[in-house]
Amino acid sequence: MRFCLVGVIVLLSPVVALAELPKDVPAPIPLWSQGAPGSEARASEPEQFVGDNCGNVHNPTLTPYVPERSQATGTAIVLCPGGGHSKLCLGHEGYALAEWFRDRGIAAFVLKYRLAREQGSTYTIQEHAMADTRRALRLVRSRAAEWHIQSDRVGILGFSAGGELAAYAAMQHDAGQKDAADVIERQSCRPDFQALIYPGSSRSFTVEPGFPPVFIAAGYGDRPDISEGMATLYLKYKAAKVPAELHLFANAGHGFGYRHNARPSAAARWPERLTEWLGDSGLLSAPETKAP
Repeated sequence: MRFCLVGVIVLLSPVVALAELPKDVPAPIPLWSQGAPGSEARASEPEQFVGDNCGNVHNPTLTPYVPERSQATGTAIVLCPGGGHSKLCLGHEGYALAEWFRDRGIAAFVLKYRLAREQGSTYTIQEHAMADTRRALRLVRSRAAEWHIQSDRVGILGFSAGGELAAYAAMQHDAGQKDAADVIERQSCRPDFQALIYPGSSRSFTVEPGFPPVFIAAGYGDRPDISEGMATLYLKYKAAKVPAELHLFANAGHGFGYRHNARPSAAARWPERLTEWLGDSGLLSAPETKAP
């Protein structure tokens, strides 16, 4: 007896599931009401999204995650997502972490900055992305009373390319123009603390006495200019007598960011280490409590 086996071949092509942004993202606040300097003509162009990655940013904004007054600690953080200056990774390096901070009484503001390495971009990191970063710090301070923030507890946190911006903000800042017609420009753009999460371009970072205290986190498995560069940067801060804390996670690489559903690991819990550091450094208070 002969058997004829009839087979059905199913060709499976890999399906890449793109992460999506949460549905309840707060309304963004433009950094400049009339458009960013040098980008006014393009301010109305729509941003472009692929999953939770954003591009074509010509009207930089801050997305505010502000806790209720009864939960506010008085501390605020400007969040700079990474993306190689060609896109903004708003998921695991933006909104998810902002929600985490807000739920713990820390006001968080996700920055969409202009992208210097996006295809066809005419922007630069130092002129445009850094103008957006400094403006973001000024804007938060200008509305500190409204958002229940202490103006001397406004910090900055950046991932990868965004970590470069955070580091540069600590390196180069000013006290503001006290007689400026724009009330935002009257504010200082100096961060009161900085958190550098696997930042790039560390060889360009300088350290001087008096810089804001720094929290550094990276993965042992990251490329040498980051994993080894962060160890070197920590030693520079120590030599300058600037308070610094360093975490190099043995089982992490680049881009671990923050995900609420991440597999439990030491690297996944780095935001907890950051809040502990803020508390130890006197930069985080207990939430306000209502009188009985």
